[in-house]
Amino acid sequence: MGGVNLKDLTLPELEEFFSDLGEPPYRARQVADWIFKKGATAFSAMTNLPAGLRDRLDQVAGAGGVKIIKKQVSGRGDTAKYLIGLSDGQAVEAVLMAHSYGRSACVSTQVGCRMGCSLCASTLGGLTRNLSAGEIYDQVLAIQKDSGRRVSHVVLMGSGEPLDNYENTVKFLINVNAAYGLNIGFRHITLSTCGVEPRIRDLADLGFPLTLALSLHAPEDGLRDRIIPLNRKYPLAGLMEACRYYSSRTGRRITFEYALLAGMNDSPSQAGKLARLVRGIPCHVNLIPYNPVRERSFRRSPPGAVQRFREALEKAGVEVTVRRELGADIDAACGQLRRRAMFSDPE
Repeated sequence: MGGVNLKDLTLPELEEFFSDLGEPPYRARQVADWIFKKGATAFSAMTNLPAGLRDRLDQVAGAGGVKIIKKQVSGRGDTAKYLIGLSDGQAVEAVLMAHSYGRSACVSTQVGCRMGCSLCASTLGGLTRNLSAGEIYDQVLAIQKDSGRRVSHVVLMGSGEPLDNYENTVKFLINVNAAYGLNIGFRHITLSTCGVEPRIRDLADLGFPLTLALSLHAPEDGLRDRIIPLNRKYPLAGLMEACRYYSSRTGRRITFEYALLAGMNDSPSQAGKLARLVRGIPCHVNLIPYNPVRERSFRRSPPGAVQRFREALEKAGVEVTVRRELGADIDAACGQLRRRAMFSDPE
């Protein structure tokens, strides 16, 4: 098996691929059904294709597929973390979370990350490479197959910055939403970014009504520069304008993620600054009790500080929630995913 991974292509690209092979366009939809909906990775399984075409596809293409190397389940049983091996020997982490409204897959978009955010384990060691659209998609398929339950929601919050891998992320979004794919509605998809301002605008122009979650973590540039180095390139004033643009183009409110750090960003006065910063943007603020990363020295804000911060935001008229904690006992919570291991035998 070699050549192009057909899971890296959208349906129009598949149609072009089969046209180049001299095949009718409907072959693309047949194959799309096999690889995106049924999760087939072997062309020999595609019994509605002529045997000759299956043999030819074996020579010129592949259908992706990943390998679950390790699985950990939280003590409460509501979260499972997967170490997922890729065909070149790299590995990423993904998470399945059970909610009252369905089952959500948190997937990675890069092996490592180059953003350098000081809260996050994913950026330790930097960026190794981008994931292809098919490799992102295969994480969802692997989780769904292992759990035996339909994945109803997707969050792009694993390792990597989705908007730093924009083209592959967009292709994944198209395929996972499509009727020939897993048919997961855009309103059930959340994309998390640390603030790649031009790509937020590009994504807005696509008009996909997915939820944009901005990792904010500070209400002023000086502090945010320290926590999220990308802020030096795309400071808060422009970033807030991009968020307003995104909301106006998609009709969706923005989620501002805010990890509370003891003595750094958790005072009532900073809550007031945050309220002024997001004023006029359809949004809600998601307060995150900081999840420890052993290489970092940050401390979690005590419950009293969290409550005071929340009350200050509510008093200022900001919609606010405190994130439900899932998977911290297996290092599967927000900011804790990382590329932990490589494996030598992808087979």
